[in-house]
Amino acid sequence: MKFIVTGSLGNISKPLAQELVQKGHRVTVISSKPEKQKDIEAMGAIAAIGTLEDVDFLVSAFTGSDAVYCMVPPNDYFDLSLDLLAYYRRIGNKYTQAIHQSGVKRVVNLSTIGAHLEKGSGILFGAHNVEKILNELSSDVAITHIRPTSFYYNLYGYVDTIKNQGFIAANYGADKIIPWVSPIDIAAVITEELVTPFVGRKVRYVASEELTGNETASILGTAIGNPDLKWRIITNEQMLSSLEGAGMNPQIAAGLVEMYASLYSGLLAEDYYRHKPTVMGKVKLKDFAKEFAAAF
Repeated sequence: MKFIVTGSLGNISKPLAQELVQKGHRVTVISSKPEKQKDIEAMGAIAAIGTLEDVDFLVSAFTGSDAVYCMVPPNDYFDLSLDLLAYYRRIGNKYTQAIHQSGVKRVVNLSTIGAHLEKGSGILFGAHNVEKILNELSSDVAITHIRPTSFYYNLYGYVDTIKNQGFIAANYGADKIIPWVSPIDIAAVITEELVTPFVGRKVRYVASEELTGNETASILGTAIGNPDLKWRIITNEQMLSSLEGAGMNPQIAAGLVEMYASLYSGLLAEDYYRHKPTVMGKVKLKDFAKEFAAAF
């Protein structure tokens, strides 16, 4: 089959493209960086170099494909001029136009846990809007919205805190469950969705392991030689002050604080627990902890 993979050679897109190529499919990887072309072609895929902001480019790349995997690439949270929600809406609209004009009938969209919420999800409201925008496509376009949980690699953000203060500090976690996920497991689910015939709209959650913040800290601590590592709860105000103090866009910082507070309260994961996967992913935190320790 012919598949389009957006997201260049990112944490999810690279293993996804590799798996699809290994299964014998014709894979086109979209990247905005010309320097990625050699790496894309070296893995047996076709490189399409261009920007997601260019609908004509997307239409050209999408035309003739059996399915498209679309995602909104990360942006710079320290860009003080960035309107993150507007960015999500813009990319969502570009995808929708290109899918409609190219005649693609199968879409797998990377969304997120919490995308069901109309409010209270902080920065994740951007993914909620993208789901709504894509769902406006004709009913003959089959769409699966993939909703992963908290990414393991977000834990890299606590390296400096662990080194400087000796503990993890956040406004969520501690004694509360955090559903974690590996990009490898997300890629496996996306592959399954792309190759499986489907009609209509559906949501599919992906998770690898459910652990409390304390259990998470213990596993990471053991891996870095600090088995007594603790996860401490700080207030929303302290979290916001820390993020803004680091130079983060204040609007995005506030959105992150709201997102994590929503995870701690249980609001963010309420739909996940109603529809959580019957089988967890294969990559566990102890596996990721080896990478974390190497980076640490």
